Amino acid sequence: MNKITKIAMNTLAIGMLVGLGACSNMTPQQQNTAVGAGIGAVAGSVLTGGSAIGTVGGAAIGGVIGNEVKR
Repeated sequence: MNKITKIAMNTLAIGMLVGLGACSNMTPQQQNTAVGAGIGAVAGSVLTGGSAIGTVGGAAIGGVIGNEVKR
């Protein structure tokens, strides 16, 4: 593994830990909104072939749906 790959992997790992730590004090509704936005962004990107508008639109729609989901 070369040096650039190691740096990238370490940066990714640190980013993931910080991201997960930020979700620790969220309410269930806020967590559902965040998960819905993430899933919607991925789905929007896939369905539109990577279009930025599709990704943002998917995130917005997913966030609204996630906000309305009750546990």
